[in-house]
Amino acid sequence: MSDLAARFADAQARIKPVTGLGNDVMLAMYALFKQATVGDVSGARPGMLDLRGRAKYDAWAGKRGMSKDDAMTAYVALVDRHAR
Repeated sequence: MSDLAARFADAQARIKPVTGLGNDVMLAMYALFKQATVGDVSGARPGMLDLRGRAKYDAWAGKRGMSKDDAMTAYVALVDRHAR
């Protein structure tokens, strides 16, 4: 496992027990995690009545084109700011 992948896995473990994060932080973490693990978003955008799904889709779509390594690095940095 590369150093970046190890730091990414460690960041996932460190953020899991953290509570009280704002919706914007949670969406940013979701988008970076999905970009790092899956790549660019695919599929249709959820309908307007699915507010949660639509917000998650839009956050992830905002990371379109970001490389896996860049997404992992940004995710680790975001966790570092919010996990004590």
